[in-house]
Amino acid sequence: MKTYTNTGSKDTRSGFGDGLTELGRTNPNVVALCADLIGSLKMNQFIEENPERFFQIGIAEANMMGIAAGLTIGGKIPFTGTFANFSTGRVYDQIRQSIAYSDKNVKICASHAGLTLGEDGATHQILEDIGLMKMLPGMTVINPCDYNQTKAATIAIAKHEGPVYLRFGRPKVANFTPDNQTFEIGKALHLQDGSDVTIVATGHLVWEALEAVKVLNEKGISAEVINIHTIKPLDANAIIESVKKTKCIVTAEEHNKLGGLGESIARVLSQHQPTPQEFIATNDTFGESGTPAQLMEKYGLNADAIVTACEKVIKRK
Repeated sequence: MKTYTNTGSKDTRSGFGDGLTELGRTNPNVVALCADLIGSLKMNQFIEENPERFFQIGIAEANMMGIAAGLTIGGKIPFTGTFANFSTGRVYDQIRQSIAYSDKNVKICASHAGLTLGEDGATHQILEDIGLMKMLPGMTVINPCDYNQTKAATIAIAKHEGPVYLRFGRPKVANFTPDNQTFEIGKALHLQDGSDVTIVATGHLVWEALEAVKVLNEKGISAEVINIHTIKPLDANAIIESVKKTKCIVTAEEHNKLGGLGESIARVLSQHQPTPQEFIATNDTFGESGTPAQLMEKYGLNADAIVTACEKVIKRK
């Protein structure tokens, strides 16, 4: 069994900030916009080095999306920054009409996604943003798992032509993927080989999946783990080939089970490889206030829940 080491817990939003800073030094067309959340989005260093390429829009997210769309006409590559709730739900019409429908090269960068912004409570948490974004024609949806992968994803999307939704989080989480990795949009990553069950995870749940593998191994269960950092376009072949071997699958995400990664995978499987599937996701509910760890436990988004789901789905083969 391959082992992964937490090289030091870091927040994925800092991966975005450091990636943006690097882009500022290497790509003169990259510009940044923020809706009064510079510190939360870790954009300070980019602004310090490139003050003429930063636009503070204030608490006017819809205006920010329109300005970003306009900047692309002059060849700029705008990165917008605010919380995931305000990056999607509050400005959906502007994204749909001005960015997606017009196929503008805007990078919508969203921090504080899911439950793990914690004590800010249900009104600031969002568990439906992946569904909102993946349904927009032409929108690429990326949800990296740790600091290193978020930094690599931020750098990679600047080279991608077309609108992108990049989702990341607030808390410090395990940092375990390689430093200076190459990020390939739409390419799943096999982290663990296994024969009894496939675990497909995204974002903060990838580390929880790897922790679950340790427990499953002690129980004599061989689990395969796939990191889906790109939810759209989805690497369907990687999923199909894995379940041909294991004959069952568990999907894990910090998102509503309605409209998330699990449903995208269910569609692929129903068309190509019908397979028993269990979902680790929130169950058609809003969140609440609490620490990230408390919320992940209450809503069943952790290693223990993944272990239980794997045992359940294996019995359904």
